[in-house]
Amino acid sequence: MKQIILSLFALVLFNHSTQAQLLNGKQNYTRADTLRGMLTPLRTCYDINYYHLAVKIDIDKKTLSGSNEFAFTATQDFTKLQFDLFENLKIEKVVYQGAEVPFTREFGAVFVTFPKTIKKGAKDRFTVFYGGSPRVARNPPWDGGFIFRKDKAGNPFVSVACQGLGASVWWPTKDHQSDEVDSMLISISAPKDLDEVSNGRLRSIVDKPDGYREHNWFVSNPINNYTVSFYIGKYAHWTDSYNGENGPLTIDYWSLKEDSAVARPHWDADVKPMLAAFEHWFGPYPWYKDGFKLVQAPHLGMEHQSAVAYGNQFKKGYLGSDMSGTGHGLKWDYITVHESGHEWFANNVTTKDIADMWVHEGFTTYSEALFTEYTQGKKAGEEYLIGLRRGIGNRSPMIGPYHVNKEGSPDIYPKGASLIHTIRQLVNDDEKFRQILRGINKTFYHTTTTSAEVEKYIAKQSGLKLDKVFDQYLRHAKIPVLAYKIENGILQYRWLTDVKGFDMPVKVSLKPDSYTLIHPTNDWKSSKIDPAVSSELFKVDPNFYIKIQKES
Repeated sequence: MKQIILSLFALVLFNHSTQAQLLNGKQNYTRADTLRGMLTPLRTCYDINYYHLAVKIDIDKKTLSGSNEFAFTATQDFTKLQFDLFENLKIEKVVYQGAEVPFTREFGAVFVTFPKTIKKGAKDRFTVFYGGSPRVARNPPWDGGFIFRKDKAGNPFVSVACQGLGASVWWPTKDHQSDEVDSMLISISAPKDLDEVSNGRLRSIVDKPDGYREHNWFVSNPINNYTVSFYIGKYAHWTDSYNGENGPLTIDYWSLKEDSAVARPHWDADVKPMLAAFEHWFGPYPWYKDGFKLVQAPHLGMEHQSAVAYGNQFKKGYLGSDMSGTGHGLKWDYITVHESGHEWFANNVTTKDIADMWVHEGFTTYSEALFTEYTQGKKAGEEYLIGLRRGIGNRSPMIGPYHVNKEGSPDIYPKGASLIHTIRQLVNDDEKFRQILRGINKTFYHTTTTSAEVEKYIAKQSGLKLDKVFDQYLRHAKIPVLAYKIENGILQYRWLTDVKGFDMPVKVSLKPDSYTLIHPTNDWKSSKIDPAVSSELFKVDPNFYIKIQKES
C-alpha cells in the first residue's frame, strides 16, 4: 500500500510541478524562441494601453474569427513594430487610420510597417483582423490551447488555457509578460443558448442576427496576456460578497448547472476563509474593481485574473489527494486555494520574463502552507510545507534561461516555497515576515518585475544579507549541504555549496530537544555540543531546507 501511495504521489506531483507551464526539457533554442521571448526595439518601441478583443467562436467547426484593437503609446520614434500570433491563424488585414497597412510574418511574430513615423509620446492605435482554427490543447492546462468538451448532458463546454504557450495561441497581442495592458474590453460571441464568462465585469450582452450573443466584459485593471480567457457552457450563476480590507468585494460563482448543487456548499467552505487568509498575509485582494470570480472549467485550473478557472471535481485536496502526504491538504480544495493565491503572485506581482516564474509558483505554493497555518495552526502549516519537499528533484536551477520564453526547473513549486520558508526562519519574526509579503504586493502592485528586484526587496526589508542564499537556491541545482562531524563533545561543521562564501545561519541541535543558531561558512568551524547529542542524533531544524552530510 505504501508503494501504491508513493506512486500516486509521484504521478500527482508530476502534474503539479508542470501545472500552468510549458512542458520541461527543451534545451536547444531557435530563432522562433528568441522572437517569442526577447524584448527587441520592435517590441519596446510601444507600450500597450488598451485592447478590444472581439472574437466569435464557432464550436461546431472549432474555429474563431474576429479582431483585436491595439491602443498604445510610443516610447520612441518608430515606423515598424512586432506583435504576436501563432502561425496557424490567418491575419486577414491590419488597419491603421482607416487603411490597410503591410505586414510580414516570421514564425509567431508579425511585423507591421506604418506609412509614417510614429513619434515618441504619441498615442495611436491599429486593429488586427484574423481567424482560423486555433490549436486544440493536448493536455490542458499543461500543454495548452482551446478545450472543446461537453457536459454530462452533451452541451458544449469550451475554454482556453495558455500559460507558457502564450496568449498568441488564440489572439493577436504583444505576447510578452513585461507589458501588461492597462485595461481591456473582451467581447466573446457564442451560440445564444449558451452562457459565456470572461475576466472583469459584464457590461452587456448583445443579440446577434446569426444565432449568437456577444458578451462584453471590461477589465479595468492591468492584466497579463495569458490570464485573458473565456468559458462557454450551460452555467448556473450566483453571487456573494466578502467584507475585505478595501471594503465589500463581490464574489461571483459560475458552475455548470448540473453541478451547482454540489458546487455551492463546496466553494462556500473555502472561498471566504481563503480570502481572509490571503488578505492577512499578502494584503488586499488586488482586483476589487473587477471582483473575484470562480468559474468551473473543462480543465484542472488556471489563475485567470478575476475569473479563476476551477476543475478539481469539487474534491478536497488535489483531485482527492494530499500533495504533502500529511493529511492537512485534504481539509481544503487545492485548486480553489492555489489558483486564487495567484491573484497576488502572478497576476498582481508578475515577472517580466517567464524564466523568473519561481516568483509566481514559489510564493503561491507557499500560500498553501500559509492558508493551512491560518486555518489549522502554525504547526500544521509547517508540516504541510515540509511534506511537499518529497517531490523536489534538485536537477536544474529554478531560474531558467532568459529571453527565450523558458521557465526554470519544475522545482519552482515546492522548492520555491521551501526557499521562502527558510528565509522566514532567518527573519525569525513572523510579523516582520508578514509585512515583507504584504510589502511585496504593495511595492510591485499591478506591475511587472524581476526575480532580482524581489530578492533585493526581501533583503532590504529583512535587514539580512541574502544574495548568496538566493544564488544557491535559485541559480544552482543543488541545495546547501551542511557537512559535520562530532568528536569528544565538539561539533565541527561547514557548508558545501556552489556559491563561494556561502554563510547562511542555520539552527541545529547542540543539545537534545532544542535548536541553536550556528553560523557556518565554507571553512570548518566548531562548537561545543551536549555529550548526549551523538552523530546519529544530530539534527537540523526541519524548517530549514538543506541537506546534512556526516563526515568521517
